[in-house]
Amino acid sequence: MSQVPPTPPPSGARHSKGALTFAAVIIGLFFIGLMALLFYGVKQSDRPDRESLPSPLIGKPAPDFDLPVLHDPSIRVTQKKLAGQPYVMNVWGSWCPECRVEHPVLSRFALTKRVRFIGYNLKDQRDDALRWLEQYGNPYVLVLADEDGRTAIDWGIYGAPETFLVDGKGIVRWKHVGAVSDEILANELIPMLAKIEAEQ
Repeated sequence: MSQVPPTPPPSGARHSKGALTFAAVIIGLFFIGLMALLFYGVKQSDRPDRESLPSPLIGKPAPDFDLPVLHDPSIRVTQKKLAGQPYVMNVWGSWCPECRVEHPVLSRFALTKRVRFIGYNLKDQRDDALRWLEQYGNPYVLVLADEDGRTAIDWGIYGAPETFLVDGKGIVRWKHVGAVSDEILANELIPMLAKIEAEQ
């Protein structure tokens, strides 16, 4: 007794099955790509220099500014007034938790008087900033106040803390994003400062 051959599926069903297979392949590729991206992010997070964002200012003249002094707003300072000797410019705010972490490190190094330390108070109320310095100490020879953060845009400042090293010719030589540690001082800032000193 002969068997009746199976009825072929309608063409629409074949079309639907092909579309589902294609969609499954696309979703699978998307998932693989997403996992690869996450793996790369995890690997990058283990890098010791993950907070050292490249700055387009490195090797270029520091942007000019005209900012008031925190302790006496009637006095204004420009980049040109700071020219002649290297300086470290440290961006901080009383609202910044990480600034408290790095403050003792910077304060100890400032005591060596090897380089001028300029404070850059970002988006802060004057009374809050003065109170913060009174509580934690003031390692800066000068503190600039950028209450609205407009000048910070020219410097490519994203927040606080951030630290710059500018040489005597007004060229930005180094930048660090995040809290400065003793290791960063020893391995990055001090060697760059020594290089600047050797060039003088």
